[in-house]
Amino acid sequence: MTKVITTVSEMQSIAKEYKRHGQTIGFVPTMGALHEGHLKMMELSSEFNDITVVSIFVNPLQFGPNEDFDAYPRQINKDVEMMEEIDVDYVFYPSVEEMYPDELGVTLKVGKLAHVLEGAQRPGHFEGVVTVVNKLFNIISPDYAYFGKKDAQQLAIVEKMVKDFNHPIEIIGVDIVREKDGLAKSSRNVYLTEEERQEAVHLSKSLKLARDLYNNGERNSSVIIDEITQYLLDYTSGQVDEVAIYSYPELEEQSKIQGQIFISLAVKFSKARLIDNIIIGAE
Repeated sequence: MTKVITTVSEMQSIAKEYKRHGQTIGFVPTMGALHEGHLKMMELSSEFNDITVVSIFVNPLQFGPNEDFDAYPRQINKDVEMMEEIDVDYVFYPSVEEMYPDELGVTLKVGKLAHVLEGAQRPGHFEGVVTVVNKLFNIISPDYAYFGKKDAQQLAIVEKMVKDFNHPIEIIGVDIVREKDGLAKSSRNVYLTEEERQEAVHLSKSLKLARDLYNNGERNSSVIIDEITQYLLDYTSGQVDEVAIYSYPELEEQSKIQGQIFISLAVKFSKARLIDNIIIGAE
């Protein structure tokens, strides 16, 4: 039976008790509206840890003024039902007032990792992410925390934050979970029209095209970017917001590809901005 916890004090007390008995805590932070990608992370946590805690918190600090904070889907009862199927022990479900009872007097600033890609498109977004993740880490004290590779820039930033601030936590990056046709699972997919949903499959197909170009020896980033962009323009009605190639996890722009790279794209449909990526190349 999954137990819902709504206060910081109770969640901290529960975590301390398990830690006192030497039990490992796995943690999956989410904003709810769960899909198979979230569930995969929870299954991994349940398999490898004594206790699994999932947070559901729509964090206002990571939404910009014109973004969908109020419209973001909230379905706590359905989410809890899904978690009970895979033996999640606790859901931490605080209110905004519980997490931020006072105006923050101390904030975190993300460096150059947030100056590109999503960070450049959404100023302040990753400051909001690292603030809430730090708070959640301090409340839940996990041994392992699971993040999806779909948000690969976020994963790189969280890994750097853990290293820089000496959190005694191992970050586990979990592969993207996709629909049968290749579309990356996302809570925002529900905003797509029927026609846009059919078009959205081409995001992953464009990345397969990029992989093929890479495997055939192409190392000029501009060639790959142009091919992806033209493909998306040909096969979707969405606005191609960005196609970019960066080193990973350093997130430094690559004109000539060397080592491990991160190919990222974002396409804005009528009511949903979708992102997708692949990480390829030498480890």
